[in-house]
Amino acid sequence: MLSPTQPPAFSFDSVDPQRIDHAIARIGPKWTTWSTMILAQENRPMRVREISAQLPFVGEQSVSQRLMYMQADGLITRSVVRRRGTYQLSALGESLAPVHRTLSDWSRAHLPLQTMAEAERVEDALGRLNLRHTTGVIQALGTNGPLRFSHIAEEIGVDRPSARHRLLRMQADGLVGRAGSHHGAPYVLTDAGQSLGAVYATIEHWSEPFTALKTSSSPARVAAATRTHTNVPLTGDGARTAAALRRSAAPNDLFSHATQPQPRVSAAVTARSAPGRGR
Repeated sequence: MLSPTQPPAFSFDSVDPQRIDHAIARIGPKWTTWSTMILAQENRPMRVREISAQLPFVGEQSVSQRLMYMQADGLITRSVVRRRGTYQLSALGESLAPVHRTLSDWSRAHLPLQTMAEAERVEDALGRLNLRHTTGVIQALGTNGPLRFSHIAEEIGVDRPSARHRLLRMQADGLVGRAGSHHGAPYVLTDAGQSLGAVYATIEHWSEPFTALKTSSSPARVAAATRTHTNVPLTGDGARTAAALRRSAAPNDLFSHATQPQPRVSAAVTARSAPGRGR
């Protein structure tokens, strides 16, 4: 794995929403985190069938498609030996470890979730952030303080119905709240929203390599990187992790992000996991 350098100091007014949204769009789609963690855990080239075996309730065809997008986004590489394709993390994919760790730490500190697998926790956190205009709203409130609904819509440049829909979702996700109970009370960041500074700083720092090379990317590469996959569910499913537990005899620290090297454990993705938050 790469040894990441310390990300730069962060302030909300320095956020580049387009850059952060572009980065989250690469790492946010369903099963990207799980696939990345499996490849990091195994630390070897793996076939689609091997990866799929460690993802409960996901067929090989879906896994193959996800890996194809991850390859286009530069997170993994593919090699062909004797007409058999195998995948492993690229340097960019390996450098996702601190991003996943920061997202997990933020979730544990600020979101009222029950115990769940590490990959599921990270994907839940990304699901809250991988929505259009979310970064813009966080930046507007983090920079300007409490804002009324109409001012937020103006700040992020969207019509009022779109702004209202986004704010309602962000309230449900625990990122924003109201400054009072009266009608028209301004919106404010919750503690979870205010603490996103560390998350955004880490994501922005991680995105530097492909941001610098963006102008030289091929059209197909850019098209794949900007996919949002809105038709894919964003949150975990308790039955999914329960199925993984039934397959596994491994301890529950498989995706624990411990600083010491972890032993290789075959055919296991997750540990005891309560049902995830449904949307």
